[in-house]
Amino acid sequence: MKRPKTVDEYVDLVHQAVYEIDEFRTGLDYEPENAEMYGPFIEHLDGQVRQVYDDMVNGRYQWGFGEDLPFMPLVVKYGRFIPFQRLLMTINDTHKSGLDVD
Repeated sequence: MKRPKTVDEYVDLVHQAVYEIDEFRTGLDYEPENAEMYGPFIEHLDGQVRQVYDDMVNGRYQWGFGEDLPFMPLVVKYGRFIPFQRLLMTINDTHKSGLDVD
């Protein structure tokens, strides 16, 4: 997945991540055994991704300039359990490296 070319595309990616987290959590409602295992980290991930999105829509977002987003330790640790891991990594790459403006 390539980095977005515009700020609007970047905001859309983060919004998509919020949606994917909501879908993941909904799936956990139907599988209680997975909810016990994934629930704690998905709660933290949800809060951190929503914070990034809220910062963006409220004009508080700041580019990382080489720094990872706060949720990346969770993505690294639990990535194999996150179906949208690639999306989160693209968001982080954009945060660190900027938009893909060739």
